[in-house]
Amino acid sequence: MNLSKKKELSQKRRWRIRKKVRGTADRPRVAVKFTNKNIHAQCIDDERGHTLASISSNVSDFKDVLPNLEGAQKLGGIFGSILKEAGINSIVFDRSGRKFHGCVKTFADAIREQKLDF
Repeated sequence: MNLSKKKELSQKRRWRIRKKVRGTADRPRVAVKFTNKNIHAQCIDDERGHTLASISSNVSDFKDVLPNLEGAQKLGGIFGSILKEAGINSIVFDRSGRKFHGCVKTFADAIREQKLDF
């Protein structure tokens, strides 16, 4: 399977998920993206098109965080506490076309430990 076909199928998965997952002011969408070197997550209000909170492992504070299970656990816990401080108690989780296991599941569980509702 060539690279363009893989990208096309990945984009179709993202679109299929985004048809069902919408963020509101009361219940914003948390989108997480894992690359080979970094983890990026942001909390988005889709009605207004605003990012309410974001975190990334390529910021100087998190240079030691790798995109593995330990890094997902650490960054997810920190992001969950940032969301609680911002007054967000309920979220919708957007896995960006990835299966809900491994790093994605660990990141989500770390946010759940901060007492956020999914």
